[in-house]
Amino acid sequence: MKTNDMDRLRAFEDMLEEIRMQADAEQKEMDRLKAEGREKTATYRQYFGNRLLYRMMLEKYRQYGLVE
Repeated sequence: MKTNDMDRLRAFEDMLEEIRMQADAEQKEMDRLKAEGREKTATYRQYFGNRLLYRMMLEKYRQYGLVE
């Protein structure tokens, strides 16, 4: 692989890891808010929207065989 290809692969791997970490962190926050009965707050709904986006992105990666 050329250096540029390696840089792109590293950038992809870094982005993927960040998406996974952010999705996990936001899920934990959603669980906390839900336990407090705060599912109707703007914050909870924003996390929910983000969660849908992360799921969609990860599913696309799966479709193309980039992640398992």
